[in-house]
Amino acid sequence: MSGSFYPKLAATNIRKNARNYVPYILTCIFTVAMYYIMKSLSMNKGIDNVFGGGTVSYTLAFGNKVIAVFAFIFLFYTNSFLTKKRKKEFGLFNILGMEKKHIAKVMAYESIYVALLGIGGGLSFGILFDKLMFVAVTRLVKSEIPLGFYVSDKAIVSTLILFGILFFLIFLNSLRLIHLAKPIELLKGGTVGEKEPKAKWLIALFGLACLITAYYIAVTVKNPLAALSLFFLAVILVILGTYCLFTSGSIAFLKILKKNKRYYYKTNHFISVSGMMYRMKQNAVGLANICILSTMVLVMVSSTSSLMIGVEGIINDRYPYQLEFNTYTSDTETIRDVTDIVNETADEEGVGITKQTVYTSIQFSAVYRGGNEFECPEENDLNMLDYVYNLNFIPAEDYSNYIGKDVTLNDGEVIFYSNSKPFKRDNFKLFGKEYTIKEHTDNYISDGLMDAELVPTFGMVVKDIDVINELRTEQSKVFGKNSSTVLSYCKINTDSGTEEQKAFYKKVWNKLTEYTEKNDITYTTSCREQQREDVYGLYGGLFFLGIFLGLLFTIATVLIIYYKQISEGYDDKNRFEIMQKVGMSEHEVKSSIRSQVLTVFFMPLIMAGIHLLFAFPIIRKILVMLQLTNVNLFIACNIGVFLIFALIYVAIYMMTARVYYKIIKR
Repeated sequence: MSGSFYPKLAATNIRKNARNYVPYILTCIFTVAMYYIMKSLSMNKGIDNVFGGGTVSYTLAFGNKVIAVFAFIFLFYTNSFLTKKRKKEFGLFNILGMEKKHIAKVMAYESIYVALLGIGGGLSFGILFDKLMFVAVTRLVKSEIPLGFYVSDKAIVSTLILFGILFFLIFLNSLRLIHLAKPIELLKGGTVGEKEPKAKWLIALFGLACLITAYYIAVTVKNPLAALSLFFLAVILVILGTYCLFTSGSIAFLKILKKNKRYYYKTNHFISVSGMMYRMKQNAVGLANICILSTMVLVMVSSTSSLMIGVEGIINDRYPYQLEFNTYTSDTETIRDVTDIVNETADEEGVGITKQTVYTSIQFSAVYRGGNEFECPEENDLNMLDYVYNLNFIPAEDYSNYIGKDVTLNDGEVIFYSNSKPFKRDNFKLFGKEYTIKEHTDNYISDGLMDAELVPTFGMVVKDIDVINELRTEQSKVFGKNSSTVLSYCKINTDSGTEEQKAFYKKVWNKLTEYTEKNDITYTTSCREQQREDVYGLYGGLFFLGIFLGLLFTIATVLIIYYKQISEGYDDKNRFEIMQKVGMSEHEVKSSIRSQVLTVFFMPLIMAGIHLLFAFPIIRKILVMLQLTNVNLFIACNIGVFLIFALIYVAIYMMTARVYYKIIKR
């Protein structure tokens, strides 16, 4: 054979199998482009210069790793469809005299062509759209768009290495499948039928138990910290349960339909149910993959879009005051000096202070299991998380200034506040001392972290600063070096614009630095407008990543559905031809196809919707850690994303059903 025979034959094979190869090559191009874009963005120096750039770069780098892992799994999986459809062709080559080493050469050239088209096309599109994606990121994080076009050499090299290895491994795997098969097996490889599968009830029950356990965890978890630690366990259980239910439960479901004589003994149902039952073992994994990918799309897009849409509310809730200047001390003279620095600088800069709150407090965690006693164990574990509360204490003098009227308390008396469950006791014990609740209040000094309910908070107004210092001493005996310190706050709102606030904040910061260094005092500060930049950097990066990966997983879902329908079409072609020869009309063929597709096609979407519904409580708890407490917004985003995805899913159904029918009809 001439040296050009194998490359020509490989090119002809790809061209003649365009229906199978074109979607696969387009997916390769799309995956390569997405990997390059994500890698390039994470390494783009321009990202570091935008607001919150460090957070965005870290988020994009994480997304890049996800795409790399996904590319290996997904491209291996989709290539298995191609290998199955090509087995008969390779078997024919073998029968006609081509040895397996010759077939291997053809496959090698085919792999090279696909790799060149996939990697070359992906890099071309990636480089072309990289600037567009960079503009999208900078827009999301509310930053100015730098000029210039950036091409990352390191991202190109990384892409070439990763996908070069991936396509080589895919080639070796295809070669292994062909090498191990006998010629007669290759000839029948795409059409080998299955025996009627048995309904493996134990596996189905195990899958159901996994889902019930995961749903129970998601619904019953109370604490956001516990939700984060249990989330991945719930995800693993959902994945296991989904695979078990689809591989065994779907067969059991079809057997139930078969036993229902009123349903089964109808022309369209009889053909569709019997056809699906004999190949459900090979299709169940595809259905499970579709369900899991759909769930991932729904969860990621709904969560990240909720954060991005609600970002302004999150910022305002987290930072109720524009500027904060906090010192680690309870010394009244120091507090007065810091307040004077803030007020004097405001006068110098012509900044009008519209609201000012100055107070001292101490915060630490305690375990409350009911009754009237708070425990302060040296170590907390997961079993305690649902009982951990944040205790916040402020002196009566500061509270009086805050509410605008005098409050007097005796020894052992407190005014009690709860940001979550009401505390119905008249007294409580802490560090062996009993405190009497003089009154309950809903008017407590606002704190963004406290109001986020990351950990439920009990706020208490005590007699004076001496009680604060006593509590500091007592809790330091328990927590040692991990004990909390007393903090004094000066929080203000101004009538100035964004840039004036930043300039004023910087001047106060410089003066405070000089003052605290001179007096050996530790301090912290925050400016809402500067924090806004970091928050937009984090949530903008997460939103971009969610949409990016959501799009990737949606494309994967489309391709799996497409190949599933194509594969089933070729499997059913001969069967429907025989049916039509013995009198089955075209209308009955269409009706049977519609029944077959609808019976299982929408099962993954329905199951993904159920997964999303039960995941709602645990994801909401996790979003609380990111300061999103707007439940109505999260509900609206979940519903909206599901409806949009369902419309896409229906469009896929209509497209693939048409392709399926064309294969059957020919």
